[in-house]
Amino acid sequence: MIKAIMIGAGNRGIGAYGAFAEKNPEDIQFVGIAEPDSMRRGYFAMKHHIPLDYQFEDYKQMLFLDKFADACFICTQDHMHFEPALLAMEKKYHIFLEKPMAITPNECIKLGELADIHQVKLMIGHVLRYTDFFSKIKKIIEDGTIGKMMTIQHNENVSYWHQAHSYVRGNWGNSSKSSPMILAKSCHDLDLLIWFANSSPKSVSSYGSLSYFKKENAPNGAPKRCMDGCPHQEKCVYYAPKVYLNAEDWMKLPVSNDMSDEGLLKALKTGPYGRCVYQCDNDVVDHQVVAIEFDSGVTAAFTMTAFTHENTRTIKLMGTKGEIRGHMEKNVIEIYRFGNDTPEVINLNVIDYGHGGGDYGIMKAFCALVEKDQLKDLTSNKASIESHLLAFAAEESRVNSQSIDFKSYLKRIQS
Repeated sequence: MIKAIMIGAGNRGIGAYGAFAEKNPEDIQFVGIAEPDSMRRGYFAMKHHIPLDYQFEDYKQMLFLDKFADACFICTQDHMHFEPALLAMEKKYHIFLEKPMAITPNECIKLGELADIHQVKLMIGHVLRYTDFFSKIKKIIEDGTIGKMMTIQHNENVSYWHQAHSYVRGNWGNSSKSSPMILAKSCHDLDLLIWFANSSPKSVSSYGSLSYFKKENAPNGAPKRCMDGCPHQEKCVYYAPKVYLNAEDWMKLPVSNDMSDEGLLKALKTGPYGRCVYQCDNDVVDHQVVAIEFDSGVTAAFTMTAFTHENTRTIKLMGTKGEIRGHMEKNVIEIYRFGNDTPEVINLNVIDYGHGGGDYGIMKAFCALVEKDQLKDLTSNKASIESHLLAFAAEESRVNSQSIDFKSYLKRIQS
């Protein structure tokens, strides 16, 4: 069992990694918490039996103390990752860092270097590698079932409601306050593409924009806030009270610590989640495509879009002997072998943890990494950094409307 401290008691801190510790006390125990919101700090401390002396408003207060745990979890907002990670490394804490690891290419590279200098373990929250779904696909590839990998087609179906919640009204809607959406939402997916291609990127091109969630698309007469008498509330799928009163807890928590109907409605009257989705300060894309050529010759096409009914990931991997088709939410994988029209269908068990069981898998892996120095080469520093740099290169390609030679890009940002 390892001991850990938590910086940031939001959805991931409380609902993913904290929840794992509650259910698996033989693996990990949280012994310190830093969180500026007193209610969330108190809730986390209560859940994990953390004494008052180890509850802090500011992470600097906690990291000022002599090291009193094995590992430090950093689950703050994107732009607040680098400094606490740096300070925790200096104290010789092993680091679990929520993705994205940082909001600039140089900060990502620096964190990898500092982990080596301070001789600490660093794991980034790339949970998708640790799902049964994507792990099974990787094994099918490695077994040679579809021959030599040639092409990957991967979709992140964000869904209209998730886009509105997180990337329009929410914490990741404005890139100046968080990070570009291809980084904040999809460094997961670029990480998978590198993993499946088993090769480094050679070149990348990307296209996309914010096209729909804009002021000019607001219905006539719509106020800036849903509860200010919007005449379209009956038909609008984004009408805030309708969305949040019927939402799951992970969507309610960012709106209000008081998740009762009364608490939510009060927060929606003045808070960011009560805004009209067409009249927010969002600037991140609502659809984007990324085309990648790898050194091995494998090509990949990744599509991220808000305009889907399902919130899931779908994938097709094409090789010289067959293809793999997968639907993450359904936990179903189909293998088509050339010359045989009947697919092999694999139905995986659904695990009661977030991200298709990835939250559970990555926590087990991190605990083993810290306690036993065991890692099945799933998420090394090099792999995590490379996927982040690919996201930055893709965003540069999108903004400047030009293809990016990846190795030239690396030399430029490191010079």
